[in-house]
Amino acid sequence: MVEPDAWYYCLKHHKPERGAECRALDRMGPYPDEQTAARALDIAKERTKSADDQDRSWNDD
Repeated sequence: MVEPDAWYYCLKHHKPERGAECRALDRMGPYPDEQTAARALDIAKERTKSADDQDRSWNDD
């Protein structure tokens, strides 16, 4: 479900967009504001690194 006032990051246009301007497969989000949406790729990288670190820690036990 699209939140009309929320911000999304468009993977096709490489920019933050408000609401459902592009199709769902091309969007990341929702995010609370434009600045956070603009950081979507960095946020995803940080979350992936954290999950990878947790996996390594779990596998080392």
